[in-house]
Amino acid sequence: MRPKIIAGNWKMYTTPTEGKKLAEELIHELRNIDLDNKKVIVIPPFLHIQYIAEMFEGIPYTAVGAQNCHYENEGAFTGEVSARMIKDSGASHVIIGHSERRHYFHEDNALLAKKVMAAIEQGLTPIYCCGETLEERESKKHFQVISKQINEGIFDLAPDIIGKVIVAYEPVWAIGTGKTASPEQAQEMHFHIRNLFAGQYGNQIADHVSILYGGSVKPNNAAELFGQKDIDGGLIGGASLKASDFASIIKAA
Repeated sequence: MRPKIIAGNWKMYTTPTEGKKLAEELIHELRNIDLDNKKVIVIPPFLHIQYIAEMFEGIPYTAVGAQNCHYENEGAFTGEVSARMIKDSGASHVIIGHSERRHYFHEDNALLAKKVMAAIEQGLTPIYCCGETLEERESKKHFQVISKQINEGIFDLAPDIIGKVIVAYEPVWAIGTGKTASPEQAQEMHFHIRNLFAGQYGNQIADHVSILYGGSVKPNNAAELFGQKDIDGGLIGGASLKASDFASIIKAA
């Protein structure tokens, strides 16, 4: 049985002082939650990773991640952060290809494939994001778009490596808009993604890959979304910035 994974992406919110307070509140909330067969991943801004990793050290079923990484281990890349640096800071996961990186920073599948490999080589678990815009969905291209993002971003990985990747499906039209894909829409796409894995790597690997849903997940819709057969948890944005809301989502998983 695949564990439910609840990852909280803080994006570019919280100062270090605010981040410490939020982490303390979340740790307090987690004391009252049964985390058996669940995993909670806190993904703060780069500045927070080391001290938040220390705060969560020793707390079962939790991990800390980063929101992005460079594809080189080091070099003259002013302002960038490498997977090697992230790993040494205490993180174990890293988001690759979030829709905001694709849109605002024009990251394409070829670049993201290099980042995925860099993360894996440093022992990090990539959370590889894919998703379609509203225009792409309304023009019935959403399956084609997701297939292309998956094929070009991660399907060059060998069978013994692909199992280290978590996939996050995030319909772009439902991120930060208050709109949410219906449980049926989300399940339909998660089923499609799992079938892509089955076609490329076989049913055994497809059955074990974790596919998360991201897109305005809230305490009041989490249980129905997470109850779908192929939805293995969520990549949570805004709701992860309030400890009580994030805790409610974790409980619903």
